[in-house]
Order: sequence, then structure tokens, then C-alpha cells
Amino acid sequence: MCSKKLSRSSDTIEIEGLLELLPHRYPILMIERIEDVILGESATGIKNVSINEPFFQGHFPNKPVFPGVLVIEAMAQTAAALVVRTLGAKVKGKLVYFMSIENARFRQPVKPGDQISIFVNKKARHANVWKFSSKAKVKGKIVAEATYSAMIEE
Repeated sequence: MCSKKLSRSSDTIEIEGLLELLPHRYPILMIERIEDVILGESATGIKNVSINEPFFQGHFPNKPVFPGVLVIEAMAQTAAALVVRTLGAKVKGKLVYFMSIENARFRQPVKPGDQISIFVNKKARHANVWKFSSKAKVKGKIVAEATYSAMIEE
């Protein structure tokens, strides 16, 4: 029986590396680092939720909750960084665009002080279109999950 060896990267991608991989900047850059990278397959993004983030002024002033749509954005950024890291120089400077979001579920609120671990797994790839499934967890509990597709700019 033949088994395919997956390409692993034991290096953590810190913020400096993310700034090279992604065009996002404050206040929309949602992840601080990526761990457990298996090129072309999966990665874990880390988002530290701080009360100092600007949207907490209005979401919600007396009971701050990290917006679910930003959890989805953090999932997408983790996947985009994985795609760009996997493909390397041939996609340097190109954008990765959302195409679809399916089966998004929000299980419990995320609050300031939480650390979100975002697990992304490639489901399919066709040319420049990638499809991922993702789960976001806080302290080991699923807070959100979704399946989404993205396309690399031509």
C-alpha cells in the first residue's frame, strides 16, 4: 500500500509572515498567527480577541460580542494565507476572493479575552478555486463552523 507524504511546515507563521501573505491590515486583519500548516491541505489560525477592537464600541456596548461575520472573515484569512503559502511566488501579490459561504453556524458568542483557534481543511481544488471547511473553537468548544469557496485573482 502506497501512502502519499504530505508536505508539513513546522514553522509558525507569525504576524510578519502574515503581512507578506495577506493584503489585509488593521482594522480588518483578523488573525495573529498560523500554526500546524500542512501545505495545500490544512492550517490553524489564531485570533486573540481584545476589547480594544473598534467594533466593540457598538457590538454591543454593555455586552461585547465578537461579530460572527468577523469569525467567518478570520476563517477565510487563514485559508487565504494557506493558499498563498502553498502556491508561493506564482501568486505573490494576487488577491484571494470569497465566492461562497455555505452552512455557516454560530454555536456560542465569542467575547473579549477569548482566543479563537481556527481549523481550516481543504475540501477541493479546481484550477484557481479552492473550497474549505472550517471550525472555530474557544477553549476546545466549537463557536462557529462554515464551508466556503475562494478564487485566486487571475
